[in-house]
Amino acid sequence: MRRFLPDNFTLLIAAAVAVASLLPARGAIAEGFGLATDLAIALLFFLHGARLEAATVRAGFLHWRLQLVILGLTFLLFPALGLALGLVPETLLPHGLYLGLLYLCLLPSTVQSSIAFTAIAGGNVPAAVCAASLSNILGVVISPFLVGLLFTMGGGGGISGDAVAKILLQLLAPFLLGQLLQPWIGGWLRARKKLLMPVDRGSILMVVYLAFSHAMVEGVWNDFSLRDIGVVLALDVLLLASALGISLMVSRKLGFAREDEIAIVFCGSKKSLASGVPMANAIFPAATIGAIVLPLMLFHQIQLMACAMLAQRYAARAAAREATAARA
Repeated sequence: MRRFLPDNFTLLIAAAVAVASLLPARGAIAEGFGLATDLAIALLFFLHGARLEAATVRAGFLHWRLQLVILGLTFLLFPALGLALGLVPETLLPHGLYLGLLYLCLLPSTVQSSIAFTAIAGGNVPAAVCAASLSNILGVVISPFLVGLLFTMGGGGGISGDAVAKILLQLLAPFLLGQLLQPWIGGWLRARKKLLMPVDRGSILMVVYLAFSHAMVEGVWNDFSLRDIGVVLALDVLLLASALGISLMVSRKLGFAREDEIAIVFCGSKKSLASGVPMANAIFPAATIGAIVLPLMLFHQIQLMACAMLAQRYAARAAAREATAARA
C-alpha cells in the first residue's frame, strides 16, 4: 500500500501549487521571485558542471544515438500524437483548446527539470544537459516551423534570439564555468553529493510556484468551463503516459544502459513552459493565447508531479541494488 502513496517531494510540489493558488506572486514580488528562480537554476547548472569530470561531459556530447532518440521523441513522436488528438470530436474538445494541445506537442523539452529529475534518478546527467539544451536551441527554429506547417496559419511572426541568449547565459555559461573550476572543486563536490539535492528540488519547486502564480494572475482558468478543463486534463495525462511509455520502450529496445534510459525518459517526455509561453506570445494573436497556453500549463504541472514520482522510484531501485551488492 505504501508504494502507491506520493513521496515527500511530490507532496512539496502539490503544496507549491496550493500556495500559488491561494497566494500567487504578483508585480514586483513576482519579478523578484523570478530573478531568484533564474539564479537558483544557474547555481544548479554551475554545481553540475563543477561536479562532472570533463571526460564524462565529452562522452555526453558524443553520445549521438541518445541525442537523436531524444530529438526524435520531442519533434517527431509528440507532433504525431498531437495530430492524432485531432480525431477527438469538437463537441468534446473545443477547437481552440485542441490547437493548444497541438501547440504543446511542438515545443522543445524542458531544461532544468529534465536534468534535475535525471540527476535525482541517477541517470546520465551530461547527456541530459546536452540533449535538453540542444532541444531548446533547435526548438527556437523547429517549433515555429512546425506550428506554421501543422496549424496552416499565415502570418505567424518570428521569434527573437532572447530564448537562445537565455539558454546560453543562464544554463550553458554556468555549466561551462563549473567545468573550468572542476579541477579545483570537483572532487570536494563529488564527495558531498547531498549538497546538490536542495538545489535540484528547490529549483523545481520555485519553477512550479512561479508558473502556477502566472496562471492565477492572468486569470487563464476563468475563460473555460470545468468540463473543458477536465477534458484537456485527461488528454494531457494521456499524452504524457504515451510519451513516457514509448520513450521507455524505445530506450530498452535499442539497448541503452540504465543511465541513458533515464535521460531518454525524462528529456524525451516533457515540454517546456518557459519556452512555450514566450513563443506563444510571438506567434499567436493576443485573443487566442489563453486557449493556446492552458493545455501547456496543465501539462507542465502534471509532468512535474509524475516525473517526481518516477525519479524517486528510479532512485529507490538504485539504492536497493547498491545495498544488495554491498551485502554480497
